[in-house]
Amino acid sequence: MITVTEATASAGALKRLSDEGVSIWLDDLSRRRIESGSLAGLVETGNVVGVTTNPSIFQAAIGSGEGYEEQLADLAVRGVTVDEAVRMMTTADVRAAADVLRPVYDATGGRDGRVSIEVDPRLAHDKAATVAEARQLAWLVDRPNVMIKIPATKAGLPAITEVIGAGISVNVTLIFSLERYREVMDAYLAGLEQAQAAGLDLSAIHSVASFFVSRVDSEIDKRLTLLGTDEALALKGRAALANARLAYEAYEQVFAGSRWQALGGVRAHRQRPLWASTGVKDPAYKDTLYVDELVAPGTVNTMPEATLNAVADHGDVQGDTVTGGYAQARADLAAVERLGISYDEVVRQLEDEGVAKFEVAWQDLLDAVTKSLNSKGVDAE
Repeated sequence: MITVTEATASAGALKRLSDEGVSIWLDDLSRRRIESGSLAGLVETGNVVGVTTNPSIFQAAIGSGEGYEEQLADLAVRGVTVDEAVRMMTTADVRAAADVLRPVYDATGGRDGRVSIEVDPRLAHDKAATVAEARQLAWLVDRPNVMIKIPATKAGLPAITEVIGAGISVNVTLIFSLERYREVMDAYLAGLEQAQAAGLDLSAIHSVASFFVSRVDSEIDKRLTLLGTDEALALKGRAALANARLAYEAYEQVFAGSRWQALGGVRAHRQRPLWASTGVKDPAYKDTLYVDELVAPGTVNTMPEATLNAVADHGDVQGDTVTGGYAQARADLAAVERLGISYDEVVRQLEDEGVAKFEVAWQDLLDAVTKSLNSKGVDAE
């Protein structure tokens, strides 16, 4: 496969994406990537200006054991619990990645150069525990360019407000529906208002809202395929883009309102939309679909490495592909509804599945670390 370094030199698609106002973040992290210089190389030559992580990413990285042997041995000698061991390893990786991205953070005034780490997914429906964990993670990483990821569950919404109100930057994750996205933006504004009331510097607080893309197509396409009519099949691959484009329209509306204007006047920052889950799941679709078709100023696109390489190699970045498509987006979602596929049911299912998948990944990670600690003569609790 062509490398990002080679492709960028010839194609320039990643640079064009950046020039259009899209911040490119890498949706991956491992100790090997940090220590090998791979992450630094992507920042230097691949237009990467941020990193996102999630429980699945850490499960893959730490579960392999590669690069973690020495720390695991030290943790085993100390007799720590498996939960503490996992947190020590994940926060160490995020801290190191934050140091790599620190020059970007400084150069962009905190807008980019961010590294995200997620609260324990088992706390997704517990507001108080989520807030406590967010504070703890911010303290453990101890870098100004960390973002704490909080899922956009019902319990997560007031947690987002409280954490933002405490001056901690937040990456809101697992957003699938337009209604929930508006609730997320409201929670962010409420947090800024709390921070302002507490006398905090709003210019130091940043946030992104991670709106998931490909999973929407995966679920709706499956239902369209079952219907099997020409009308249904013609709608495949259109719902996710429609959903994301209408999310951007909501973003434009909220951050043009009077409530935002009052906060923007005291140096607050907009909560940028972040396109997540941008690797295509259907091999029939172009592998850069959710990048090429979601170009809009003031957004973030976080990509797995395979998608990053694909964009560098053959991405087709042709300017804004979002703001002119609102009418068609509404028509596409309405057409899906007319076929009996409930948008509300789909997005609710996707949120539930998203939380569950991260819980499973986190448990797999705990099990792998438990095995490693036990192999070193420690009874991990």
